[in-house]
Amino acid sequence: MKGIHTYSLSVEWTGNTGVGTADAQAYQRSHNINVPGKGVMECSSDPAFRGDKSKYNPEELFLASLSSCHMLWYLHLCADAGIVVVAYSDEPKGVMTEETPHGRGRFTEVTLYPSVTIKDSSLVNKAILLHEAAHQKCFIANSCNFPVGHSPKIMIAE
Repeated sequence: MKGIHTYSLSVEWTGNTGVGTADAQAYQRSHNINVPGKGVMECSSDPAFRGDKSKYNPEELFLASLSSCHMLWYLHLCADAGIVVVAYSDEPKGVMTEETPHGRGRFTEVTLYPSVTIKDSSLVNKAILLHEAAHQKCFIANSCNFPVGHSPKIMIAE
């Protein structure tokens, strides 16, 4: 696990309507993301930026990266701590508020809302505390220049 890890994929613009980028309204924001050996993901920009709402956009993929990185660390830490997780879901919310007239913007905050079901009710407090440990280890959250919070809900399996 220690060392340098590299990642690669391909991004191909598919939105040329025949005139290229002759003007900002002349082209679609559609593009494909492809990781060798995996399926192609059809993407676009957010509809607020002339994108196709039926396709994934970079902002959604960013939230998904934060959420899944946190989840994977959390599950690992729970396994190490003897906490049996039987279900995990999240509905993260991100706020991008610094869009300028020049088109520059950035996320200012993201909050994860994980719902976790565990087997042992005596481990609820420990299960809650492990969210902070997962946050500290999350590679994606550690790469952000804004706060990434979490508001977990722990349930007991019946």
